[in-house]
Amino acid sequence: MQVTTKAIVLTSLKYGDTSLITRAFTASDGLKSYLLKGVLASKKGKLKTAYFQPLTQLEIVANHKNKGNLESIREAKVNYHYQTLHTDIAKSAMTQFLAEMLSNSIHEEEGNQGLFDFLEASFQWLDTHNEIANFHLGFLLNLTRYLGFYPDTNAINSIHFDLLEGEFTDTPSLNPILTGENLNFFKTVLGTNFDAIHTIKMTKTNRQELLKSLVLYFELHLQGFRKPKSLAILNEVFS
Repeated sequence: MQVTTKAIVLTSLKYGDTSLITRAFTASDGLKSYLLKGVLASKKGKLKTAYFQPLTQLEIVANHKNKGNLESIREAKVNYHYQTLHTDIAKSAMTQFLAEMLSNSIHEEEGNQGLFDFLEASFQWLDTHNEIANFHLGFLLNLTRYLGFYPDTNAINSIHFDLLEGEFTDTPSLNPILTGENLNFFKTVLGTNFDAIHTIKMTKTNRQELLKSLVLYFELHLQGFRKPKSLAILNEVFS
């Protein structure tokens, strides 16, 4: 079936000498994997290698057979032209990390318009703002809304956050928990939108500890989740 849909690129891997295998989150069908034959060799074709960088927002015409195999893209054009996302060093490191987190978190081959709209708007915000040091923390917490494990805030004034149960509690537990300063930053990020998130003052250690906790939170709630290899690069850039 031929489909015209918006798509956000997650990862692209070289296949053979001239081809790419690209994973993208599409508005129409959720996660899809495409074989782009000869795209690295062709300079005049309809598909250009630059279109398939992480988080690029495209409009594609694709053949979706929906049989679990690699699909194909007939045409692609950039739907939103980033100005800074792939050229600014800090944003580029964040882009690699978030693309890897998404690739390790999203597995559904079905449309999710709410999630797609969130991703589209979030990356356009990141592209057009300069104060971004805490963006990834807010993004990951908001992402859990769409993945089904957003923190239960009914007892938000409690002294612990149980990462396995996904809730605030005063009861000690053997589960991994957030407490103290890390918990306070977690609560603050939870209640702050992107426009104000840069006002949260954190040290390098604060930021790294909270990010480590958030990655663990994903690991505990998503079967088969793999810790991103780009995490170390991101921590280095925001040190």
